[in-house]
Amino acid sequence: MNSPSTTRHSKQVVHTSKAPQAIGTYSQAVKVGGTVYLSGQIPLVPETMEMVQGGIEAQIRRVFDNLQAVAEAAGGSLADVVKLNVFLTDLAHFPVVNQVMAGYFQEPYPARAAIGVAALPKGAAVEMDGVMVVGT
Repeated sequence: MNSPSTTRHSKQVVHTSKAPQAIGTYSQAVKVGGTVYLSGQIPLVPETMEMVQGGIEAQIRRVFDNLQAVAEAAGGSLADVVKLNVFLTDLAHFPVVNQVMAGYFQEPYPARAAIGVAALPKGAAVEMDGVMVVGT
């Protein structure tokens, strides 16, 4: 019978005031070695913790800005994101995600999933999380 591994990975919590503060029992990101797990971001304005004003494009841009701030606090950038998960309350907004994403990412693009969901925190229309690799 295999015994449980006693090797523990050192987890570094990533925090920045340039992205919304955690509104629950989670961290903005956690770094283990060169891998950074970015928590889901919704379109909250960091300074006010209120939803960004405007339509879906404004929400998507705010989410990317929030992810970018956390990525930078972890020592990387959106260019280091290898996996991106997009959660939308209306999948009809997916073309807008592609359009806005083109302004934040260059090839090679990260692997990505787009998932339709019934609802998101604070009535957001979009949430994104991701995984990035830094320092390699």
